[in-house]
Amino acid sequence: MKIQRQQAILHLVRTKDIFTQEELTAELMSAGFSAAQATVSRDIRELRLTKETTAKGQKYVPPKESDEPDNRLARIFKDGFVSMDYAGNMLVLRTLSGLAMAVALALDNMDLPEVLGTIAGDDVVMCVVKSEAQAIELMEKLAI
Repeated sequence: MKIQRQQAILHLVRTKDIFTQEELTAELMSAGFSAAQATVSRDIRELRLTKETTAKGQKYVPPKESDEPDNRLARIFKDGFVSMDYAGNMLVLRTLSGLAMAVALALDNMDLPEVLGTIAGDDVVMCVVKSEAQAIELMEKLAI
């Protein structure tokens, strides 16, 4: 229910001018979601909504695209990545020390159909791919 409510909040602030938590709570109720103001407040924090000044006042807006989770993961991948190579259907990615888990998480969240799974150590990620040909293609896709 939380995910659906938060998706509804994002839809509302993208399509309507919502200036207060009370307005947002009322709009959610109209959309069929029952939420206390404390819940809405927590959702606003978790979704990282900010306020933007308009002629009518300050309204809620979603985070800028570069701050959204998918883009943050892409940044983590780029910032932590050092090098990669392959052996058969496996990619081995070298990362900065301590960032392998974050890089593996970013890779997992890219929803790449050729990736079967990842395993991370401290500075190495092993990525199992369906075939050697796909491993080579994936290396080209991920080349930074």
